[in-house]
Amino acid sequence: MPAAPLAVQPPLDGVKPYKSLSNEELHARIQAVRDELGPKLLILGHHYQQDEVIELADLRGDSYQLSQMAADSSDCRMIAFCGVHFMAETADILANRPEKLAERGGRRVTVTLPDLAAGCSMADMAAIDQIEDAWDQLSEVIDTTRLIPVTYINSAASLKAFVGRHGGIVCTSSNAKAAIEWAFNKSNGGKGGDRVMFFPDQHLGRNTAMGMGIVNELMPVWNPHEQELGGNTEEAITASKVILWRGHCSVHQMFKAEHVELFRKNHPGIQILVHPECPQEVFELADQSGSTGAIIKAVREAPAGSKWAIGTELHLVNRLKQEHPEQEVHFLSPVVCMCATMYRIDLAHLCWTLENFAAGTPINVIEVDEETARWSLVALERMLEVK
Repeated sequence: MPAAPLAVQPPLDGVKPYKSLSNEELHARIQAVRDELGPKLLILGHHYQQDEVIELADLRGDSYQLSQMAADSSDCRMIAFCGVHFMAETADILANRPEKLAERGGRRVTVTLPDLAAGCSMADMAAIDQIEDAWDQLSEVIDTTRLIPVTYINSAASLKAFVGRHGGIVCTSSNAKAAIEWAFNKSNGGKGGDRVMFFPDQHLGRNTAMGMGIVNELMPVWNPHEQELGGNTEEAITASKVILWRGHCSVHQMFKAEHVELFRKNHPGIQILVHPECPQEVFELADQSGSTGAIIKAVREAPAGSKWAIGTELHLVNRLKQEHPEQEVHFLSPVVCMCATMYRIDLAHLCWTLENFAAGTPINVIEVDEETARWSLVALERMLEVK
């Protein structure tokens, strides 16, 4: 028997009316839509989301993992991505790739972002026109047919498409080393490239490349706000192995070497566990480092009584603390450090989005144009081939 139609119709004037509702009422109304739409709807919750949003998510994970899981669902027709803009783009690309569209008889999965202002400061540090300008300038100094672009998945679809068109690859924080190795060894018909251009996060690029034996002197940083060669000399570009982009995660940039030293002093035996988006001086002092998934796994598998100071987003660290009372879990920085743009997704925005889904008037739809999606998928598929 089909579910009864949604009793509450979404207002025409946006999210504002939802802001006056209590979390309890919002939770109940969100659950009512979930019950009505059933498996056709998937709510995706990134690890950095607020607890009350995570509680209602059908799937929890990092950005690529969530997109992949949603795309693999045969029932899903609607996605509410509780994350940031580039994540919703990736979900749209994967869920609506040609073979998936064929399976659904050409019907698209509709992807929405509950708050369009939920962007990513790191992704915003590399715009496609800046990347294209840098590439043009580099072509005057080096052979760019031997320069392999690698973009972190935390980037706009336009950058992923650029990478796809130029023989490059996308990476995540967990496979950045494999992607860079692929760029040097397996691209261009197996010949490999002379150098890699890595964007937008300089810290992930640097920390990964240093682990491969590439020294800082061979990794000039391209500043897109400098008119000539990103602020570098021709000699530095010619000698380079990895050209880094001057971008960073505003959350992980906050962690400092003195934070590590303070925890070691005040908590003997504590283990420092950080994300590879942290600056080099923090990364090198850490006992362990890894992607969000690796951080969660390390704490989950550690014995009772383990002590951790974790350098990643605050909501995730607090959730690990709550889920593992048998361990001692600390946030590495004394400064509150959360993903402010991710925090924009709240129950009010989620309820507004879902009730519009149920009413047949989807809002904040994210749809990547066909050409950009095609080349982005090329770069993403290269990433999946890398072991």
